[in-house]
Amino acid sequence: MTNPLKNLSDQGVAVWLDDISRERLRSGNLSELIRDKSVVGVTSNPTIFEKALKEGDAYDAQLHDLAVRGVSVEEAVRAITTYDIRWAADVLRPVYDATDGQDGRVSLEVDPRLALEAAERTVAEARALWWMVDRPNLMIKIPATEAGLPAITQALSEGISVNVTLIFSLERYRGVMEAFLAGLEQARENGHDLHTIHSVASFFVSRVDTEIDKRLEAIGSEQARGLRGRAAIANARLAYAAYEEVFSSERWKALESAGARPQRPLWASTGVKDPAYPDTLYVTELVAPGTVNTMPEATLEATADHGEISGDTVRGTYEQARADLAALAEVGVDYDDVVAVLEREGVSKFEKSWEGLLDRVSQQLKANS
Repeated sequence: MTNPLKNLSDQGVAVWLDDISRERLRSGNLSELIRDKSVVGVTSNPTIFEKALKEGDAYDAQLHDLAVRGVSVEEAVRAITTYDIRWAADVLRPVYDATDGQDGRVSLEVDPRLALEAAERTVAEARALWWMVDRPNLMIKIPATEAGLPAITQALSEGISVNVTLIFSLERYRGVMEAFLAGLEQARENGHDLHTIHSVASFFVSRVDTEIDKRLEAIGSEQARGLRGRAAIANARLAYAAYEEVFSSERWKALESAGARPQRPLWASTGVKDPAYPDTLYVTELVAPGTVNTMPEATLEATADHGEISGDTVRGTYEQARADLAALAEVGVDYDDVVAVLEREGVSKFEKSWEGLLDRVSQQLKANS
């Protein structure tokens, strides 16, 4: 029998799970996914933690202790989330060791309310989370807003591994790669071992189709409707083209010779939103070496069940991808406006998720006090 997830891994795509919960950890489910489903990493976000807290009793004992101690809601959130992340990092440690630190990674996000603020606060929180979790296979998630770019550089310069999140546009992605290179150059000057500093650039996929398809439907022409479901794949494929360009440059080669590893493109938001599309669309159409695909569990299971992995589906497609984006412009879709809206909405959604997590923990602290 074919094993699509193993095939995906054999093509150079690291399979990460976009989910975490204490129940998943204590039941051994994460270990099972590592063993049986080729999972080699985990990403998290406030929505995932809020959902985990709603289900079961896995957090009750810790919530009781936090309530008795009278800690603030924000301190409680950090105690809860760092506990899970530390546990997941330990579960994934054998993968980290076996891949020389390439995988076995777990990501934890800074407070998303800092996304539009000065870099100093984001960096201060990144340092605090790095210290609290205290695991070499941790990655700190920092949003790729304009305000976030200098924070990314600074964190990397201090030896902190970073998952850069909320990337929608090709221009911003180039800014992220620039921030990465600058961070490693500063880290080298600061005497850090570049081989231990890792980064991924989380390029969001499905949300691009959701926004652009909505605009295409509003335009309503046959030509416009014929472009539905093509924008996100084209955008991501051109991001990979930019990755190939930057990580073959002389500037990169100088860092690589000093031990640095490339910042891998990570396909995020890979759960298909439109039921008219195949449920593995953003997996099977984005197969390329040196990438990561972080999947919600439903997408992971769908890929394991019927994903058709036929080899590299990215390289060699750039001309068509450019033509697809050009066709969108021809029918009146403004790419720059689309990605600007998606970034604003992305930051807003992350902030609301964080507030939801704070509210959930506040309610449960009261219930346990």
